[in-house]
Amino acid sequence: MMFRGLAFSLFSAACFASLAILAKLGYRAGLSDMALLQCRFLFGAALLFLFLLLVDPSLLKIRPAVLGKAAFLGLVLHVLQSTFFFKALNYIPASTTSLILYIYPVTVTVLSAAFLGLKVGRTLVLSLLILSAGSCLVFYDAFLREMDLLGLLFAFGTTLTFSVYLILVQVFMKGERPLTVAFYVIVFTGLAFLFLHNPLEILGMNGTQLLIAVSLGLFPTAVAIVFQYRAIEEIGCAYTSVFSTLEPAATVALAAVVLGETVDALQWAGMALIVAGIAAPNLEAIWRERRLNRGSRAGS
Repeated sequence: MMFRGLAFSLFSAACFASLAILAKLGYRAGLSDMALLQCRFLFGAALLFLFLLLVDPSLLKIRPAVLGKAAFLGLVLHVLQSTFFFKALNYIPASTTSLILYIYPVTVTVLSAAFLGLKVGRTLVLSLLILSAGSCLVFYDAFLREMDLLGLLFAFGTTLTFSVYLILVQVFMKGERPLTVAFYVIVFTGLAFLFLHNPLEILGMNGTQLLIAVSLGLFPTAVAIVFQYRAIEEIGCAYTSVFSTLEPAATVALAAVVLGETVDALQWAGMALIVAGIAAPNLEAIWRERRLNRGSRAGS
């Protein structure tokens, strides 16, 4: 179960990593923040609807109580988290915003221990420390920038909102189908942005803008969120958060390949630490499984 959850988390993180790259390409193509957010969730909902319709239409059925929970996750928490993140970018650098956001594995673990009964062992604590150090190195330039108080508040608001969102996803999804819940959360988030920005602008998009918009809906939205929910179903939101810390490393790597941005030695060291932090709980799981297997063979 741990390794399947790891695979889902890593694949989700890699898809989420494309968000910053596609957003930068969208800015270059002349799209605004709100247009990008709207396209991300509207196209994400449309693409996931088509997928569910073709694969298994029964996945579109949802109980009214679960629909209400999805509405809260999408209309309130997802919209707040996305808005806070983009607002923070208006006041402080992207590196600072991202550094503060990646405190969320720690906050999710603390909240999981407090409210979901998660047992936090030494390996998980060590992993969080390594991941935090790695994130600091990846975004080391954040410490060299001026800090605007309002921007910092928006950034911490992003972290807190996202942490609560992940906790509630785990709670709300018990006994439910992840694909169904993910679809309706994306739908409700898209509906919110439908009223926050003029959707008719989509009709005036050129080919490049439309390609970016569809890509935003597919990779960092429909695919990323579905696999994130599958990971939470398998291993819980705390471990999903830990393993999803691959995202900043993947973002930096993608930025180097797609955007031609340079990656210096400190960032490479940070990425190595992130990989080590992700590996630690899995190495412990492998060691525990082997010990149990040896014990069962000895007992037989």
